[in-house]
Amino acid sequence: MEKDKPPILGLIQRGGQVVLHMLANVQQATIKPVITAAVAPGTLVHTDEYAIYARLPAWGYQHKTICHARGEYARDEDGDGFCEVYVNTMEMGWTAPGGSICQSAGCENRQKGSRPR
Repeated sequence: MEKDKPPILGLIQRGGQVVLHMLANVQQATIKPVITAAVAPGTLVHTDEYAIYARLPAWGYQHKTICHARGEYARDEDGDGFCEVYVNTMEMGWTAPGGSICQSAGCENRQKGSRPR
């Protein structure tokens, strides 16, 4: 990671608020206070497979993941044709051209599926 590109943690409530937080590093101890300040305990949180999110259940959250490494971007868990598990709402903010969330936050657009490291 280049020094001038700090990691940004993005949280979004579907149909609700967006939280962007510049991080000093990408560690569980760093993201925990951001998440606990913004997300109610017991909330179902969808993330990609990045290991930093592994402790969400221990912190009191329900957690489902999408595995980009296996080419998964959304999952229909009950076969009704509606993808219940996906992270595209936040990821589109990083990659959408023009008025993207990331551009508004002053960071550069990232490739789909990429994470700050």
